[in-house]
Amino acid sequence: MSQRKRWIYEITAVVGALLIIFAGVLASFDIAVYGDPKYRFYEKEYIKYQVTKSLEMELEDVMNVTKYMMSYLRGQEQELSIVTTVEGMEQDFFNEQDRFHMEEVKELFLGGLKLMRISFVMGIILLGWIGWRTERRYGIVSKAILTALGLFASASILLGIFCYVNFTKIFEIFHKIFFDNDLWLFDPATDYMIRMLPEGFFFDMVVRIGGCFGIFCVLILLGALVRRYFYKRKREE
Repeated sequence: MSQRKRWIYEITAVVGALLIIFAGVLASFDIAVYGDPKYRFYEKEYIKYQVTKSLEMELEDVMNVTKYMMSYLRGQEQELSIVTTVEGMEQDFFNEQDRFHMEEVKELFLGGLKLMRISFVMGIILLGWIGWRTERRYGIVSKAILTALGLFASASILLGIFCYVNFTKIFEIFHKIFFDNDLWLFDPATDYMIRMLPEGFFFDMVVRIGGCFGIFCVLILLGALVRRYFYKRKREE
């Protein structure tokens, strides 16, 4: 194999591995948010942050609102509107600002799922092309996966440190990147949704997503190392 071809294969393999691991990031987000159909994580968070006391609601009603909201973000409900008993009155839990912002969040959610599928398929195609073009596919692909994992792990650790030091600032930067307005800024005095989902909830969710992604990385790492081990043994024989 010429040096030029080897470089082409290695770069293509790294790009393919990066796409698959990026899809893993998005899948980790989806699993963390929707992996438990009973939303027990949310229930524990509501108890932890005394959400029912803040909203003057029963936990069962808060969970019903949560399930409806999450169905809406999946595109399974047309309008973000649910009447429940909050602060001793029967009323719509969500207001117009909630509806506008959560419509943007829904587009982000659904766009993320679409991007996850596209990234995964493109990554598989690129790695499959390597497998078709060269007999050294196992060595090249396993090395590319290890390289991509190293890059993502470094970025994840750095982001984790930033979140731990100043999560509020990271949270603000995230919203300024993905939203072109300030309607994500809610007033707890007048908005129920921000009382249900305080900043601490989002920090805990980020930790949960990080845990899911960590498991994904370990599984990919083990697979790549095992494949690389057998590839080296085969070459030595």
